[in-house]
Amino acid sequence: MPHIRERSVLFADLRGSTSLFESLGNAEATAVVTQSVALMRHAVQRAGGNTVKTLGDGLMAVFDDPAQAIAAAITMHDSLDMLLAQGRVNNQVAQQHALKMQVAITCGEVVEIAGDCFGDAVNVASRLLDHAGDNETLVSDEARAHLSPALQQRLRTLKGINVRGRLEPVHVHVLESHAAPGDMAATQFGAPEFVSPSTDGIRLIWLDLDHVFDTAQAPIVLGRSTQAAFCITDGRVSRQHARLDWHAGSFTVTDLSFNGTFVRFAGSTEVLALRRNGCTLHGSGVIGLGSSPALLDAPVVRFEILHFAETQPHQS
Repeated sequence: MPHIRERSVLFADLRGSTSLFESLGNAEATAVVTQSVALMRHAVQRAGGNTVKTLGDGLMAVFDDPAQAIAAAITMHDSLDMLLAQGRVNNQVAQQHALKMQVAITCGEVVEIAGDCFGDAVNVASRLLDHAGDNETLVSDEARAHLSPALQQRLRTLKGINVRGRLEPVHVHVLESHAAPGDMAATQFGAPEFVSPSTDGIRLIWLDLDHVFDTAQAPIVLGRSTQAAFCITDGRVSRQHARLDWHAGSFTVTDLSFNGTFVRFAGSTEVLALRRNGCTLHGSGVIGLGSSPALLDAPVVRFEILHFAETQPHQS
């Protein structure tokens, strides 16, 4: 018999497992992914929640209140960090470091039938997961409203995100409590070989559009919409194509589109393809929106990380 209850819903997902299978082989990669999902289930149980079902490389869980879901998310991230640390000891860091975790949390009325859960809160949490950056936890405004003031202070507000099935944007917050050591700074090109000074801003250039944003203006949405902070009027660009966030002293870019976002750093020929994930920006380079910057006619945004103490951006 169906039961309707107020529940906090959590979706968690591992990304990067495909490359893990390619590099480690089926047996070893399966063991790593299985262990990771088991740690996620343990985090849910430890926080007082219930795992509804596993979904490939992730899971769906429900809790009585959002604080429990937040606690589970933090434990999940920490558990993945420990697993990666073990990989370093076993000289598998290159393979295991490709694993990233995304978590989305919301709350609302849920219909419970035969051990499964349905409802708007479930749909929203599932679709918010697509917008979470690497090792990021997104929390809906509805879930935030039920948190204590102390927990609310650990959330950074993002602008509304358009999700499938919703006419109005969903107001979302990102949990600031987790930052894996070197996590966002490392990409498939390897960990950075420098420690940069504190970032003060970022300069974006597309055709005649030249704008400097300081860190207080983040998150910065790049897209075709006139509501985007940096508007690129090209048909290949999604209305909300990519998002620049400022966290732990650096800018990160996260793809929000269907066609992907592509990053190439100055001095490199390598192109990093982002598809609903992100990477840390450093120095300068280009961001291709919907097409690789290697294509001559691609909509490409040039970026430069600014340190105002060292240099002043020139006027175009």
